[in-house]
Amino acid sequence: MAAAPCDLVRLTPLMARSAGRPGIAVAVIDGAVALGHPDFAGQRRIALPGAARPGGDGARSCGTGDASCLHGTFVAGVLGARRSSAAPGICPRCTLLVRPIFAAGAPGGREAPAARAEELAAAVVEAVDAGARVLNLSVAPAQPSGSAHRVLEGALDHAASRGVITVVAAGNQGALGTTVLTRHPWTVPVVAYDARGRPMALSNLSGSIGTRGIGAPGESIVSLGGGARPLVLTGTSAATPFVAGTVALLLSEFPDASAAEVRAAVVHPGRAGRPRTVVPPLLDAWAAYTTLLAARRRAPGATRTAGGSR
Repeated sequence: MAAAPCDLVRLTPLMARSAGRPGIAVAVIDGAVALGHPDFAGQRRIALPGAARPGGDGARSCGTGDASCLHGTFVAGVLGARRSSAAPGICPRCTLLVRPIFAAGAPGGREAPAARAEELAAAVVEAVDAGARVLNLSVAPAQPSGSAHRVLEGALDHAASRGVITVVAAGNQGALGTTVLTRHPWTVPVVAYDARGRPMALSNLSGSIGTRGIGAPGESIVSLGGGARPLVLTGTSAATPFVAGTVALLLSEFPDASAAEVRAAVVHPGRAGRPRTVVPPLLDAWAAYTTLLAARRRAPGATRTAGGSR
């Protein structure tokens, strides 16, 4: 039987506990975002300075046919739309850092837009330096040259060194293989699962994706469009914010937890490891929460409990 996306990954009880905290900043590195949308009312958001180069201030309305803006607004909506929205956001009380990397009208739509590696690297560094705790990369890197490859790897290393959790789309080509984003040892690659909890054939797979990644809802996901009408997308870019949002809620609930601890709880809750496979398991947000909670209760002299932010 098909399940609602948040129910499929047991995110619903975690969302009932928390809407996130303003101190947890999630960077949306994507198309521009229609931040004037009424379902972003009350959302704390910051357009990063670099946003002025490719896409204005990140807060414009989406024009007709502006696929990259629709894509960015969709992803931001999964994360930050108000809870009373027809498509409630996962962590609406967190801060959104908006860093567009595509010009108006750039290709996007139902595919993860491709970004120049150098531009993606610059956006990652800017978001990390601006205080992001989580990066949502529902994008694909264009085929980089060797030097661009190293620049992007260096940016991902910078995020890792700052304890920033980087969540990346595995890609929608149905191929076996990796990219700079999915093979970096610190990123969390995300594949798309359908409403019955089965991996979708469109997702790219690999050994690194299977062992370090996670699955999330990616079939016919409903979120914000550029105007009053919602947008429905399918694929790994739609699945990625479910994982980034879960990470943001866990960081909000467990402010003393390290990035490595939260990342491990999301990727393999309650387990020392997982069998080697090219297909990662489906996210279990509640198991990640209970894993972190149990670790605190076992700690000698522990007095802190989960934050319970609402």
